[in-house]
Amino acid sequence: MHVDLYDRYSFRMSLVHQLDPRIKVVITFLFILSNVLMPDGAWLAFAFSWGFILSISSLSGLGWGYVIKRSFIAIPFALAALSSVFALPGQPIFALEIGSRQFVGTDAGILRFASVMLRSWLSVQMAILLTATTPFPDLIHSLRHLRVPAPLVAVISFMYRYLFVLTNEVIRLLRARNARSAYLQDGGSTPLLWRARVAGNMAGQLFLRSYDRSERIYSAMLARGFQGQLLTINPHKMRRLDWLIGFLTLVLLISLQLLARYTY
Repeated sequence: MHVDLYDRYSFRMSLVHQLDPRIKVVITFLFILSNVLMPDGAWLAFAFSWGFILSISSLSGLGWGYVIKRSFIAIPFALAALSSVFALPGQPIFALEIGSRQFVGTDAGILRFASVMLRSWLSVQMAILLTATTPFPDLIHSLRHLRVPAPLVAVISFMYRYLFVLTNEVIRLLRARNARSAYLQDGGSTPLLWRARVAGNMAGQLFLRSYDRSERIYSAMLARGFQGQLLTINPHKMRRLDWLIGFLTLVLLISLQLLARYTY
């Protein structure tokens, strides 16, 4: 099984790794919420937020490059906010003519778009740090301790667990397709209709296999008395250091909010 495709936990002997998972989940949530609440154009506050992320990266032993390289995946999704460049009223900066319509980009729209991009980038970096410093079973266990609804926790845990299984099934289907279609890989172009038909058949096979597997897994869970709780060997005991770091982080985030509004 190709377990390295989605598991991003990176073991280190660091202070960040040893923190209680509940504190790390709460800090991540509050940091993302702080980013959302910052006004557009609070560049100094955004810079301090990024410095906070880089400091955690250094303390965790992962390094700055680990987080920065993986965070660029958020940029294509954040481009959905590009429409705000033309939607917000303000001082016209440039104009685009597409057919008979004209789109005018304003200073307020550009400011909103840049802020959304920066918020998304910083939030993804914080989420990457959370998953890189916390094993997934501990994350799920911490969500249960934080009173997240049990059905939601169960759905998240099984979705993550069986992503590996479905990925393995997809790889097996691709290997079988390549083994049976060697005559089409002679250097020429594969017919588009053939590729579409094979892709449709593979999607159908994957659905049927997943449905059949889910029935067998459900029966096995009932037979073993599963009650919706995932257990872990980590006792998850809050220490004074955990409370102290949580308090200091809360003070820092409140200070960033005040800074963002003072310099705005």
